[in-house]
Amino acid sequence: MFEKAAVLFLYCETPVHAGTGTSLSIVDLPIQRERITGLPIVQASSLKGVLRAETLLILERRQDPKAEDKVRVLFGPETGQASEHAGCVSPHDARLLLFPIRSLVGVFAWATCPLVLERFKREMTAAGFQIDWQVPKPANNQQALVAQDDAIVADGKVVLEEFAFEAQKDAEVEQIANWLKDNAFPQSDEYKPFRDWLPKRFVILPDDAFRDFTQMATEVITRIRLNPETKTVAERALWSEEHLPSETLLYAPIFISKPLAPNASQLGLTDSNAVLQVLNNLQLDRLQIGGDETVGRGIVKVRFVCPEDSQKS
Repeated sequence: MFEKAAVLFLYCETPVHAGTGTSLSIVDLPIQRERITGLPIVQASSLKGVLRAETLLILERRQDPKAEDKVRVLFGPETGQASEHAGCVSPHDARLLLFPIRSLVGVFAWATCPLVLERFKREMTAAGFQIDWQVPKPANNQQALVAQDDAIVADGKVVLEEFAFEAQKDAEVEQIANWLKDNAFPQSDEYKPFRDWLPKRFVILPDDAFRDFTQMATEVITRIRLNPETKTVAERALWSEEHLPSETLLYAPIFISKPLAPNASQLGLTDSNAVLQVLNNLQLDRLQIGGDETVGRGIVKVRFVCPEDSQKS
């Protein structure tokens, strides 16, 4: 049973392609999505692999002689020895929290919806966080909720892509935006303008509208492969890839159980508190997730937050 928990927030600095392989749809290489809601995700297996590799890299960089042994305790042995014991760190799927959408004014808005916020609140509560705000809901499918001091409303309307919504100011919206600014957004100096922008560009859309934007307003990039001899497109080497756009915010609960490896105590990983301390001490900064690493895709700024950290803020 899980004994400790934390949440990893991932802020996309470049487009992210966590793909599912080929598809028969318009886009050749779509991104991962939930079957029921259709919302984008990064599957837990992808995230766990990235965390495993980054943990090993950081420990080796610190010249820890037992780096590989500690990684096996945290994330489990390699595939060939998987039957020996399970890992004690269990990342969940990275779910969508804020989705950037092109706006008529303010350049873009960070959008979400009641469904996403209610699920986020439920998962944060399960992880031990205290959430003191309530989720407001648009009165109808033509209404969008914004903060009192906004930067995305023109003539009483929020215009996202080519769709217009009646703007309704709501104090609860500003409270949620401020909570996300303090607890979810990166806290480094280069993100101060983004934290300041969030309450002014934050919008809660109807569930259906938000789902449609996440399906139709992702970034689709067309790529080719050239024939090195003719410098023309090689045969069957034209394809399209779907990406989560830059400025997207994801979150992934991480649950921790008692270490099961027989050598865990010898490595100082005696219980879930010790494991949580190791993860916290990694001081994760940026990760690369998904494909297309060699063309700069998948760079995310991460923030590892424990319930105790949130309560202090």
